[in-house]
Amino acid sequence: MRLSQYFLPVLKETPKEAQIASHRLMLRAGMIQQSSAGIYSWLPLGKRVLDKIANIVREEQNRAGALELLMPTIQPAEIWQESGRYDDYGAEMLRITDRHERDMLFGPTNEEQVTDIFRAHIRSYKSMPLNLYHIQWKFRDEVRPRFGIMRGREFLMKDAYSFDLDADGARAAYNKMFVSYLKTFARMGLTAIPMEADTGPIGGDMSHEFIILAETGESGVYFHKDWLQADLVADIDYDADLQPFVDKFTSIYARSDEKHDPDDCPVAEKDLMTTRGIEIGHIFYFGTKYSAAMGANVTGPGGENKPVHMGSYGIGVSRLVGGIIEANHDDKGIIWPDSVAPYGVAVINLKPGSDVCDRACQLLYEELQTIGMDPMLDDRDERPGAKLAAMDLIGIPWQIVVGPRGMENGMVEVKRRRTGKTQEASVSEALGLVVGSPGNNFGSK
Repeated sequence: MRLSQYFLPVLKETPKEAQIASHRLMLRAGMIQQSSAGIYSWLPLGKRVLDKIANIVREEQNRAGALELLMPTIQPAEIWQESGRYDDYGAEMLRITDRHERDMLFGPTNEEQVTDIFRAHIRSYKSMPLNLYHIQWKFRDEVRPRFGIMRGREFLMKDAYSFDLDADGARAAYNKMFVSYLKTFARMGLTAIPMEADTGPIGGDMSHEFIILAETGESGVYFHKDWLQADLVADIDYDADLQPFVDKFTSIYARSDEKHDPDDCPVAEKDLMTTRGIEIGHIFYFGTKYSAAMGANVTGPGGENKPVHMGSYGIGVSRLVGGIIEANHDDKGIIWPDSVAPYGVAVINLKPGSDVCDRACQLLYEELQTIGMDPMLDDRDERPGAKLAAMDLIGIPWQIVVGPRGMENGMVEVKRRRTGKTQEASVSEALGLVVGSPGNNFGSK
């Protein structure tokens, strides 16, 4: 991508309404634009990050055996009336009436909709277990939307819904999602700690929320220091018994400030860490809460007719964009983990129009494209200082700076955004540094 042909409305000044780091930086980096309170347009740079996060979520859901579908944004009120949640949900549900005076609503979640799909097609236990998921926009009419996309009204959400014959099967489905979540967030460069949680308006009697550590987080968290060394990306056989794996991680102490009792904490003071955190995922087991109310029954192996056991598993995809920034930024801007960065490498031409700089940049750009590094070429006619500041702001993991002074000796400057370390190198050496040549430890973190 050539920046001279791109739409990147970078702001020099921080908008007054932006209260937290992610909101400030997303606006300044030209990732989003507010449409109305709590509702945003995702501009090209922001859309790329959003898509990369969604793709990681999708890949890990598929590995865990979940099947993707797409459900409507607007739902009929009658299925919510069946479950009993239409009147209970509260003012966050945006209720509307269509031209035929039918009661409708903008879906804040989809337990009812997916249960309606299940009951229309599944009659026997032989069709289970089943896990259906979607990644789509949802709407909750927050009384006070704030903090940018972190607490907006419209948001991109992954929700999965499991269907099992009994509680044991539902536990197995729950464990698959538990493990899948650890792997999903680890791929994004995040340590997401599962903590026991209240079920809230979803209902049920078993729930964990996944919290990432960020000093600007919305709630306090307490955890054993072993979490900082936990291996969350181990190879998993999803057909095996995952309970030992789940037990391993739930046995390491972790509590939100609502659940932590300092007078009854089993962790020694020297081992107890405390910081703030941001919720990015939540899983629930709620048994037959929806199936019994809505008649989602199957015939069991003995011929009995019984309601299925269900679970719900959410990941805030758009919220993750903000959460990752909150956990990865400095006073210069965003520091993207490689896996979710909008572009892998920025090639910065400090003097467009210089034959030697233009040739070197073009060579780097083409080679990086060939090896799949997804480069951005800053070929704009701008001041060098403005270019370098913009690259730090938008947080591209690698920068290769090409200027006339360095090119006199055939050298460029390679910078790792996360560490701030720079190194002079030839064009071919720069490519080796960026792609991670064997034995190269430069900026490896």
